[in-house]
Formats: sequence, C-alpha cells, structure tokens
Amino acid sequence: MSSNRIPHPAEAMILAKVNPVVIERVRPLRLMAFDVDGVLTDGRLWYSPQGEQLKSFHVLDGHGLKLLMESGIRVALITGRDGAVVGRRAAELGIALVQHGVRDKAAALQALAQEKGLDLSEIGYMGDDIIDVPAMQRAGFAASVPHAPVYVSQAAHWVSSAPGGAGAVRECCDLILAAQGKLGAFFSPQSLRLGGTIQ
Repeated sequence: MSSNRIPHPAEAMILAKVNPVVIERVRPLRLMAFDVDGVLTDGRLWYSPQGEQLKSFHVLDGHGLKLLMESGIRVALITGRDGAVVGRRAAELGIALVQHGVRDKAAALQALAQEKGLDLSEIGYMGDDIIDVPAMQRAGFAASVPHAPVYVSQAAHWVSSAPGGAGAVRECCDLILAAQGKLGAFFSPQSLRLGGTIQ
C-alpha cells in the first residue's frame, strides 16, 4: 500500500487495532496457507450413523478466502487429516492448493514457496495446534485463534478475536486485504454488483 494513499474507512478501522509491526509483516504476503480443523472449523468432528465425517464451515470465512484470491493472493489449505469434506469445500471455493494428511507442515510450506517462486517472507500461515508451530515459525506472518494452546498462540504474530470456524479466517483475510490497501475496492458499486454466490 502506498504511504500517501488514504485508506478506505473499513481498512482504517481494521488497521487501527493492529500493531504496526504486524501490518509490515502482512504487506508482502502473496500466499496465505491455513490449517483446517480448529481454524476453518471449530475443531469438532461429527460422524453420521454411517460413519461419514462431517465438518461445519462458516460462509464469512469462505467469502474472505474468495476475496483474497480475487485480489491476487494465493490460498492454500494444509491439513493433518484426510477426508473428502475438505476437498469438497476447497473445490467449492476454487482453492487448488490443498494438501491432506500432512505431518511436517513446515516442509509443506517450504515446498509451496519453491513451487510458486516465493520467499517465505511472502507466505503466511494460520494454525491452532502444536503440529502447526514449525510452519508458523517459518512463515513471514503467523496467525492463530483464541482457543489455541498458549504455546501455539505465543508463536503467532497475530491472534484473531473470533474463534476458529466462526469468522477467524475472515478476520485474517480482512487484515491482509486492509494492510495491502485492497479491501476498499470491494466497496465500489461495480464490485457490489458482481454476480455469484456468497461462499
């Protein structure tokens, strides 16, 4: 974001609550990776009587991810669990970078950086559990959620106020867009008239 640009009021509102050091970490981001369970969901696992795994996703989070991608910021999902539910949600949102059953998330993040020709300072990661900490320590920007264990949230540069699965990811997306001066564009009459389904 240009230093002489006047931020949109929504951007100013978001950035007023954020440490300037965090804003500087967020500005270079070109890819944001997210854990799924506990970040995009509330962490609970539901099973049908037939044993089918069910997860609950929030539309605010989905729309935030779409806004990131529409702004030219890549989105990746890196989850330690396997399951068709995550793949279906990712396909619905148009997220092509999805990795299931990942134990070494730091290595996955490094591989993504190499594949996309990015420096780790241009990649962010949002997680909520001990398996996420190495990736959070490698990323240029590390985010977490309020219900994460304290040793996880201490590894984060920023912690959402909303819990995982209930707007935490949207908060993170809004922060990135605001810091990069891209959120205001979505308030234009042309943007508000765009078709499509809220995800």
